[in-house]
Amino acid sequence: MLRSELELLMRERHALLKVTGAAAGLIAELDSHDLPKNTVEAAELLATSINTLNEETLQDALASVHAAIVE
Repeated sequence: MLRSELELLMRERHALLKVTGAAAGLIAELDSHDLPKNTVEAAELLATSINTLNEETLQDALASVHAAIVE
């Protein structure tokens, strides 16, 4: 029972990391000057949420979608 719960949690974590990594990549590529105001507000909310992640989690998320932070 515990094993199946742990496997379920790991699958959910992997799915959430993929979504987060894709979102981080999308935010990194956006040019806010080309977006409608409502879209900019949503992107800012998403970016703020992503920025609250610790570095290790963000790196795991980016790795799950084969992306990297380019500085």
